Amino acid sequence: MSAKIERIVITSHQLSLDPPFLPSWDSQPRRKFPTTIVRVFDADGRQGIGSGDAMYGFSDFEHLFLGQEADQLERHNSVLGNIEFHAGRLWPLEIALWDLVGQQRGLPCWRMAGGLNHEILTYASTGVLRGPEAALEQAQRFLDEGFRALKLRFGRPDIKDDLAVLEAVAKGIGDRMAIMVDCNQGWRMPWDTQAPWNLDQARVIARALEDHGVFWMEEPLQRGDYENMALLRRERKTMKLAGGELTREPYEFDQLLKHGSLDIYQPDVAVTLGMSGLVRLAAQVAGHNDCLFTPHTWGGGIGLLANAHITAGVTPPEKSSQVFLEYPHDPPEWTRQRRDFIFRQPVDLSPDGRLVLSEAPGLGLELDEDRLKATLSHSQAYV
Repeated sequence: MSAKIERIVITSHQLSLDPPFLPSWDSQPRRKFPTTIVRVFDADGRQGIGSGDAMYGFSDFEHLFLGQEADQLERHNSVLGNIEFHAGRLWPLEIALWDLVGQQRGLPCWRMAGGLNHEILTYASTGVLRGPEAALEQAQRFLDEGFRALKLRFGRPDIKDDLAVLEAVAKGIGDRMAIMVDCNQGWRMPWDTQAPWNLDQARVIARALEDHGVFWMEEPLQRGDYENMALLRRERKTMKLAGGELTREPYEFDQLLKHGSLDIYQPDVAVTLGMSGLVRLAAQVAGHNDCLFTPHTWGGGIGLLANAHITAGVTPPEKSSQVFLEYPHDPPEWTRQRRDFIFRQPVDLSPDGRLVLSEAPGLGLELDEDRLKATLSHSQAYV
């Protein structure tokens, strides 16, 4: 039974990182991990929780949600889409609303999204640019942990160094794991003005990746280069093309699908289209028989869980062996404990590398309120 939205509370938190985390897509070491928590309370005292972008400017739009029935999820998604056009990405609010409505209905979000599967294969998603020996050693540890796939990052000063890492890992683990490579050409950090690869550059690298048996090549070109991505995709014999993690508008995904630009569609529920929007997009992708939907999940544990619930809800059983969900995991710089510091227990996996969702209502998460108090930004009061 639904109840109206009575109160929305947003808090900001920062976890100090020592050693710092230097991801391949950012030239500046990250010494803090900022996290925004969104809580939506209904008139019966239930609480839904979301996280993601910083929710800048939300106070200007809060009145559009207060007093509304919480379970009007399509309405809320449409309003948030309008706000994104005029202001910014406020999708963490929708994650919190889905969590709340799940509790109201006594259903997990994966069942609300379609309820097709509650176990998802994952891949270990790395972020740090390591040398060949260190990367192979890490890949072997991932094998021991049960992962069946991993993602390497490119972005070293010389592409020959990137390829040397790939060669070492591919030779060392053979066919025991699927390998993905993220080229990070789809978008840039605000201070990074480096041009993305052109088609000729991407072609040379794509051939080398395919020769090493890479499962998918991610973001080889700028995110709006639809035609060249389609050309690159058609030229591949076995390797798939992936992208779309920060593509924002439905019409942009329409163009990607129309041009046949990608095999793997990777929007992130915390920053793109929201949970209702991703359910719709997944249905579109499923209409293209050779395409797969598997979200980007780099961020905190709430975003990981939200994307997992959508993926579990929309993945047909016959495709479940092909869909790998991103699981950020790159110790020591990026650990489960850092990624999920807001939880009592980090989001862990089964021994065979699957994320298994429960029947707990909503997202089924449990916050570590003491940790949240300790990491609260000084300018804020706690809930």
